Amino acid sequence: MPSTPQQARVLLALGGVAIVLGGLVAAVTGPFGWTKGSWAAAFLVLVVGVAQYAMGWMRTDVADDRSGWVQVAGWNLGGALVVLGTLVATPLLVDLGSLLLVVALAHALRADLRPRPAAAAHPRAMVVGYRLLLLVMLVSIPIGITLSHLRN
Repeated sequence: MPSTPQQARVLLALGGVAIVLGGLVAAVTGPFGWTKGSWAAAFLVLVVGVAQYAMGWMRTDVADDRSGWVQVAGWNLGGALVVLGTLVATPLLVDLGSLLLVVALAHALRADLRPRPAAAAHPRAMVVGYRLLLLVMLVSIPIGITLSHLRN
C-alpha cells in the first residue's frame, strides 16, 4: 500500500495486533482463572482491534496530518488505560482512558467528513456503517464509565 497514508497503515497494523492479543487473552483466561479476562479479551478485540482497523481502513484516502497521529495515540493509549483501570479497579484510569477514546473518535469523525477524491470514495454503505460504528463507540463510552464506577 505505497499510497496509503502512514497513519492509516499504523491504525490497520495496531488494530490487527489488538485482535490477535485479544485472542491470546481469551485463550489464557480459563486456564489462569482470570475473572476479568473475558471482558479484557472482548474489549481488545472489538474496541481496540476491530474499531481501530475500521478507522485505519476509512483513513486510507485521507492525507497524512497531525490529527491522524492524535487519533492513533488517543485510541491506543485510551484503550490501554481503560483495560488497566478495569483490571486494577481504578475508575479514574478508566475515565482518563475514555476521554482519550472520545478525542480519538472526534479526530476519526473529522477525518471521515473531509472531502475525498471521487476515485477514492468508499461505497455509501461502508461510510454509513463506519459512522454507525463511531456512534456506537461514542454512546458506549459513558455506559462503560458508569459501570466502572458502579463496580468499584
